[in-house]
Amino acid sequence: MGSVREAWIALAHAVEPGDARLGARVNREGPEVVVDMISQRDQSIPEGVSARWDAAQLDACEQRAASVGARIVTRADTEWPHQLDDLGPRAPFALWVAGAPDLRLTLVRSVAIVGARASTRYGDEIARRWAAELAGRPITVVSGGAFGIDAAAHRGALLAGLTVCVVAGGVDVTYPQAHASLLSRIADEGLIVSETPPGQSVRRQRFLSRNRLIAALTQATVVVEAADHSGTASTAREANSINRPVAAVPGPVDSASSRGCHRLIRDHEAILVCTSHDVEELIPGGLGEDASIGGTSEQGNLGARERQVLDSLPMRGSMEMDALVCASGLRGGEVAAAIGLLELRGLIESHDSGWRLRR
Repeated sequence: MGSVREAWIALAHAVEPGDARLGARVNREGPEVVVDMISQRDQSIPEGVSARWDAAQLDACEQRAASVGARIVTRADTEWPHQLDDLGPRAPFALWVAGAPDLRLTLVRSVAIVGARASTRYGDEIARRWAAELAGRPITVVSGGAFGIDAAAHRGALLAGLTVCVVAGGVDVTYPQAHASLLSRIADEGLIVSETPPGQSVRRQRFLSRNRLIAALTQATVVVEAADHSGTASTAREANSINRPVAAVPGPVDSASSRGCHRLIRDHEAILVCTSHDVEELIPGGLGEDASIGGTSEQGNLGARERQVLDSLPMRGSMEMDALVCASGLRGGEVAAAIGLLELRGLIESHDSGWRLRR
């Protein structure tokens, strides 16, 4: 295996999304070591991993991605959204991304809006209107492209700003087929993201593993409608497990479509939100000019998190992500979000494999 980047791509082909056992081994021993073990048929590697490795055709993977209008973003790339590191051993190794915007910068201020496939008119209207309001501020809206609340959120966001669709199959696999035009528009104006290679089919387990990405990529998750014990609840659980804020929209007390939201609120697993402004307050930076990407670049208007990262950078030279996490005392996802805002305000710039104060 050549570079570390190639090792990450190889692992993304060979390992099923969300495999915590292999992920822990990779984090402990390094991607290149584990890739060598897979290629040499080490007996400690599960048979399923070796089978997927045999079918991967790694030499042509970059060309195959390009042929469907996608690029591969790995942990070794500057476009990688480091908030995914909060997933620990379940973090993806690489992502396939279709669309022009930079993935990491697009997610600097972002919120997940998720909910029931069998949504009501009330739920669809809330998702569409709030997504449009948030996207216009600008906050990127992330969802899963499914029927119901997901589709309403994507359509609302497209009216005013950016949206990201995280899919359970390859970025070139249209699912559901009825959303072909919606997914095409998202790819043209926003981003479609997957952790499985092009051509990979949608599977039930991949919907669940996809939900952890939606939770980890964003700074807060909003559940608009959900039946009791629905799949949407798994996204909320994933967000809670990595200390991301979770919010739920109340509905009529006798509505089956809102029972999941009411249970999340009752069990203190989500806070109640009534407006898109309530949602925006959950995103680091809060409301107001200071939180806006298009706001002032003066250091005095920075939030505490951004100021902490800025103060951790040396006056000369650059600092890599791991060193910034240690120096700032923040989590990886918090540092990544702060870096994105500082870059957009022109205070820092990427240099080599790290960041430095802009000269």
